[in-house]
Amino acid sequence: MKEILFTGCGTAISTPFSENGVNFKEFKKLIEFQISNGVNALIVCGTTGEASTMTIQEKIDTIKCAIETSSGRVPIIAGTGSNNTIQAIEMSRKAEALGATGLLVVTPYYNKTTQEGLISHYSAIAKQVNLPIILYNVPGRTGLNILPKTCLELSKIDNIVAIKEASGNLSQVAEIAHLCGYDLSIYSGNDDQILPVLSLGGKGVISVLSNVKPKLVCDMVDSFFEGNINKAINLQLKSIPLIKALFCEVNPIPVKAALSMIGFNFGAPRLPLLEMQNTNKEILKKELEKI
Repeated sequence: MKEILFTGCGTAISTPFSENGVNFKEFKKLIEFQISNGVNALIVCGTTGEASTMTIQEKIDTIKCAIETSSGRVPIIAGTGSNNTIQAIEMSRKAEALGATGLLVVTPYYNKTTQEGLISHYSAIAKQVNLPIILYNVPGRTGLNILPKTCLELSKIDNIVAIKEASGNLSQVAEIAHLCGYDLSIYSGNDDQILPVLSLGGKGVISVLSNVKPKLVCDMVDSFFEGNINKAINLQLKSIPLIKALFCEVNPIPVKAALSMIGFNFGAPRLPLLEMQNTNKEILKKELEKI
């Protein structure tokens, strides 16, 4: 059985920006908020963290800040994926040198590749680092899907230990679980499918919702693992309207607006993303207040 990086709620943490770059004061504040509310891991420089518009130095500084601020209290998993295999290797090695607990590596986007290319891409990265790797499957953004049989081949690599499954295809999740068993832990990559993925043997969620409602997501996952299924179901269903509001525009536009609504100074996303439309802000605000 392979190492399990974390069980429960991992927050795909947002990154606050100012005119001068990353706003580390607010970033540290959000990290403390997350840890004090019981999250089990922090995923830094992922999609929700706007890694695609961060410089390499900003990523390094943000990963370093998260590691230093958490001070070993929770695992810090660094997003190091790229559609350039060499760049993904370089970033992964930098994250390992900084002291990250693990890596989240998205599939190549835009140029994409074949399933054989995916195996070669991930194999090349895994050979260059010792850290455990979480595959990140989000075909809606990358235009590329990791098929279950490819997951099986990748699960044979010692330090590829998990997958963040954000395809939305529960039949595919079931097939991955069937083929890979204990050799590949599964995390839900969709907040509206936390319980379905857990019911198929998932180990937890890498969540956007937990940026603003960490205790809610932790309670949901903990209730499931403790056998209080009805409570877990109620929390999942209760959260659906807020989840819909958090994804009514491209992530992380709404979650950054939501963080500002609850007292953080997270500012606007970086271009090409824009601030949330006012009509959607009102909907989001109402749903935040309901929970």
